[in-house]
Amino acid sequence: MFMPVLSGLIVSVDAFFIGLSLGLQERCKSSYLITINVFLFGLCILGFFIAEQIYEFIPFDPDLAVGLTFIALGLWYILHYFISGHFKRKIEGSEGEKTPRSTIVLVGLVMSVEAMLITMGITFIFLPNSTFLIPLTVALAHFGYSVLSFWLARTKLVKRMPVALSHILSGLGLIVYGLMALFIEIEI
Repeated sequence: MFMPVLSGLIVSVDAFFIGLSLGLQERCKSSYLITINVFLFGLCILGFFIAEQIYEFIPFDPDLAVGLTFIALGLWYILHYFISGHFKRKIEGSEGEKTPRSTIVLVGLVMSVEAMLITMGITFIFLPNSTFLIPLTVALAHFGYSVLSFWLARTKLVKRMPVALSHILSGLGLIVYGLMALFIEIEI
């Protein structure tokens, strides 16, 4: 029971940096973040039930697929930030405009779908012993991390944190989870 909860806490770390990103935007209100997390909770529950239903139909080892997928996502997340940031600085050369609300909605949707996929991945790994603690942990961890970082972003202390650090830590959280998924049989 400890490992599914630990997995949910580790993989949800990226929500800290999403909350931080939203908190640094003046247009984003705390009510937006709460709405995103309510939607996210519903998708986590849906992901849990979908994973239980399709587990038997997967012709290969789900641990391997989940592990490699999250390692690839973590690496992509880190590399994508540096590559897109480099080209964005070359093209724009100046500070960007205010973030539109549609972007905030898109970030919330992506965060929610990602939480659903995380829930499915953890459920695959721990089936047949998966419990409702998995979607609950993932959803509550996303909520806690994002609200904490949103609040910290409104203070002057966090505004000094380099953006690159948040992307690296978020990507490393996904990579750690992928490694856990690959080596869970060895009982790390």
